[in-house]
Amino acid sequence: MKYKIALIRGDGIGPEVVGQAVKVMERVGERFGHTFEFVDVLLGGCATDAVGKSYPDGTAEKCKACDAVLLGAVGGPKWGADKPAEQRPETALLAIRKDLGLYANLRPAALRPAMADACPLKKETAEKGIDLMMVRELTGGIYFGKRDRYETEDRGVEATDLMAYSEKEIERIGRRAFELARLRRKKVSSVDKANVLETSRLWRSVMHRLAEEYADVVYEDVLVDNCAMQIVKDPGQFDVLVTENMFGDILSDEASMVTGSIGLLPSASIGDCAPGLYEPIHGSAPDIAGQDKANPIATILSVAMMFRYSFQRSAEADAIEAAVDAVLSEGWRTPDIAEPGVTPIGTVEMGERICRHI
Repeated sequence: MKYKIALIRGDGIGPEVVGQAVKVMERVGERFGHTFEFVDVLLGGCATDAVGKSYPDGTAEKCKACDAVLLGAVGGPKWGADKPAEQRPETALLAIRKDLGLYANLRPAALRPAMADACPLKKETAEKGIDLMMVRELTGGIYFGKRDRYETEDRGVEATDLMAYSEKEIERIGRRAFELARLRRKKVSSVDKANVLETSRLWRSVMHRLAEEYADVVYEDVLVDNCAMQIVKDPGQFDVLVTENMFGDILSDEASMVTGSIGLLPSASIGDCAPGLYEPIHGSAPDIAGQDKANPIATILSVAMMFRYSFQRSAEADAIEAAVDAVLSEGWRTPDIAEPGVTPIGTVEMGERICRHI
């Protein structure tokens, strides 16, 4: 098979980690008989520097012409909140997700065997295992709702952000969660704030209706504050967690930290048709850019998700994940995950060692 991949190398360490992920992809191609065509696409702070805006004209069209999109990382203090919206990398991320119809963000949080000692939770909790999938609605809710700022007579300036969800939006993300659960351990935990928010009450009613269709999947409602506590107390109880945009943004970062390092975790943003967008959940880390210190594993595991969810190639995905586990089991670490007394290796060497195990 030949696959056409859009590469958004991005800012900071983005180009470095994407470079290693491309090497892994090419090694997988050699092993399994695939070829790749790579198309560089400009987006983020580097695009602002080059053309004056973070989301250049034609970006979505270039990505839509590909089978999948791999994104390194975008952003940094250079393009902060003081810049106009069209120059901020975050604006570009929201736009590309919307334009590609990427309504489902999949963030696995799995404690890799060789990293068990890095888990910040109690040993007996970590030993139970952590392997959950966060399914976050990505194109609705408060991040995309109407916002306003205005003067009041007695309270100064007041600001509002509207959280809105439709039955259709809830149903499509809910179905995605149930279908994923059928491929995993057949449990869905729906996270809301139905004791306070009307959007959550609608969310819960739609999810209950879907649960009746998926009788083979265990279903439960979890209030968002309780979910935050349970992720720290006993993350092993969860399989698939599904929730709206803002709750998912917060909870997925919390879940990532119980696995020991944000540098190991991939993500996928997918819709009902190609292309899906795959990226590490870490940021652009401009303080270490260009120093061969960045951990490429999250980006490499994002490629594994690409094979699994965009190309339906589970053997290739398994091979990448097994190679990562093998390298970690041998004790090799980049600086962000190196224990005291362990000499770390660089970005390039980590990528090369993973390639050798495929």
